[in-house]
Amino acid sequence: MIKIEPFKNIDKALHALDNGGRFYNLLTQANDGLIVEAELSKVAGLFNNKQQMMLFLDISISKLDEEKREEVISKMEIELREAYLKYKPVHIIPSQAYTRGKLAANTIITGTPTLKESNDELIGFIMIPILTGEVTTFSMIPLIDLYDVYELRDEPSDTSFIIAHIKDREKLPNRKIKVAGVLKELKSDMDEEVASKRFLEAVYHLEID
Repeated sequence: MIKIEPFKNIDKALHALDNGGRFYNLLTQANDGLIVEAELSKVAGLFNNKQQMMLFLDISISKLDEEKREEVISKMEIELREAYLKYKPVHIIPSQAYTRGKLAANTIITGTPTLKESNDELIGFIMIPILTGEVTTFSMIPLIDLYDVYELRDEPSDTSFIIAHIKDREKLPNRKIKVAGVLKELKSDMDEEVASKRFLEAVYHLEID
């Protein structure tokens, strides 16, 4: 999971986002008043992942007021604005993950993370695609095999929700943060046909001042 430092003002945001793209994006120009996909992918460090780009964008401009955020969005090419509306994340707390959260959607959850031990019973299974030649099969893998598993706690209601953070990355701080990622299904056991639980596959986090 990558820690994001949001833009402090709109001038810095526009300077960073309207950057001309990488050297091989010959048709893009820096500071021309139009933010295109090549420029957003450069600052986000991503290739061909619009959903994750929009998650990055939403967090990076989150410290700006609403008027300034709208100004940044208005500078984007039409296709990017449409993608932002499509993938704009929902902001929730752990107690709202099942009532307001939507599977496969960008989601930002605020809470305090606690790392769970590998022998903890609060584990589940996720479905991983495996490509063999031209055939794709799926295998059920314990969540704990691929990720560090945290409980993100909602302080007002003392409710928690599971987030998954790729192993071998820097551990999350034990303080209130915003965690951004994609909401996914989590099966209690390998025989469960319909997932009864959910988890957030975390991509970014933002520390709260």
